[in-house]
Amino acid sequence: MPLNRRDLLRGAAAAGALGVAWPLSGGLTLAQAEEAAFALGASWDEAPFTVGVASGDPLPESVVLWTRLAPQPLAEEQPLPDTVEVEWVVATDSAFRRRVAHGTAPATAALGHSVHIAVTGLEPARRYYYRFRALGRTSRTGRTRTAPDGHVRRVRFASANCQAFHDGFYAAHRGIAQEDLDFVVHLGDYIYEHGQVGGDHVRDHEGPAVTTLPAYRRRHALYKSDPSLRAAHAAHPWFITWDDHEVVNDYSGTTPSLRARRDAGYQSWFEHLPVRPDHPTTPQVYRQRSWGDLLDLSILDLRQYRSAQNLPGGTILGGTQKAWLKDRISHAGDAWHCWVNSIMLSQLAKPGGGYYFTDQWDGFLAERREVLTHVHDTGMPDLVVITGDWHSAFVDDIRPDFDNPDAPVIGTEFTAHSISSGAYSPEWNAANGPVMGGANPHLKYFEGNRYGYDVYEVTPRRWSTHMRVIGDRRDPNSPVSTLTTFHVDRGKPGSHEDRGTRTSPAQYRRDR
Repeated sequence: MPLNRRDLLRGAAAAGALGVAWPLSGGLTLAQAEEAAFALGASWDEAPFTVGVASGDPLPESVVLWTRLAPQPLAEEQPLPDTVEVEWVVATDSAFRRRVAHGTAPATAALGHSVHIAVTGLEPARRYYYRFRALGRTSRTGRTRTAPDGHVRRVRFASANCQAFHDGFYAAHRGIAQEDLDFVVHLGDYIYEHGQVGGDHVRDHEGPAVTTLPAYRRRHALYKSDPSLRAAHAAHPWFITWDDHEVVNDYSGTTPSLRARRDAGYQSWFEHLPVRPDHPTTPQVYRQRSWGDLLDLSILDLRQYRSAQNLPGGTILGGTQKAWLKDRISHAGDAWHCWVNSIMLSQLAKPGGGYYFTDQWDGFLAERREVLTHVHDTGMPDLVVITGDWHSAFVDDIRPDFDNPDAPVIGTEFTAHSISSGAYSPEWNAANGPVMGGANPHLKYFEGNRYGYDVYEVTPRRWSTHMRVIGDRRDPNSPVSTLTTFHVDRGKPGSHEDRGTRTSPAQYRRDR
């Protein structure tokens, strides 16, 4: 049950926290920040599990369970001992009568009193329920699922990206929570690092730009104050990558002057998400995961190892990750191959020369050509790339050489709408959609005035992408509808829009 302000303070008192005015950066006290957050509709779960529960990175016999103890979610220090023992339990039923695993784990101050339990010994393709207990309180119940092992006839999953707190409520996450899904993929920009924006917003950040570990923790906790985000985490297991705003806009991971801020952002990201506890302070985000014999996921990290953009010999992947990806291409099996990609892979050229943004793969032309040429030369089949970042929907044919319209199509990229982060103006979209299409023959669809998420249904014969959109990001209960659906047929690179699925015009559509 969500907490109101009185219940939150009562929970803090039970943990010995009453009477403490925790200082926040920018001169705000905890009480002032809480008052501002509650005035803008923030709520949390019952203390100490205020920021909810989550699961992630499912394998056939394992899944990660996560929670964080935060009696005062917006405090820079929690009123807790250095170590708190947290009990956890997993069952095959929501009443927890059929328990299959349980244990305890230490939640330490060094890692923000977060816990990451890599539960093993589970059965493949099985739904499980889990919960935590600490300080005499029990968390909400979460639901998760293990990956299948062997032949799979169908998988259904969603992607989310770009969820600026100040730009709108998370009605899209409410939709994701209610979907029938096997898992969720988050494509980055889970938080935004900048300070309060003011103006005509339904809510705002709690203080100035975040640069330190305590401040990043506070920002993550603020984002978790949206009940729809907590519900989406509790409903499904997640695979997660990151983009730039988890640290700072458009950063390069190898910039020495950003090292302390980057390390703070990385650790707080780890502390607040259901990722494996292998590298808590410098997480290894890129990894391979499978959903039986049907779907092969390559989850990419396009921030931690990149050089500055637009440099001869520049890299977006880094040497080790590039070698890993090329090896996976060389040894690709007979499955759908999905690259989980935080920023646009396809070229987005301007008429007359240049590119709209070079913070994406357009700033690393030689490496993109190298990797995509390797896809073509090895004959890797059935490549689909799912992408975020643009706050707009794109559908692109992938070619090894985007400057050659006669180059073969080797895959499809689906770039999804944002959860809430502001898109471009209707006037900009209407004027530039046809311009982008004219300068980029591989661009098949563009729509930039909606918000939502994509749902992917994959079978051995077809990949379908359903663009799910909300009616109004200012309404936390906004309904969800399907804008349109595109599909890719197995063994036939290139996407096609399903007939009869359009519910509104797009800013650009290449009809064939």
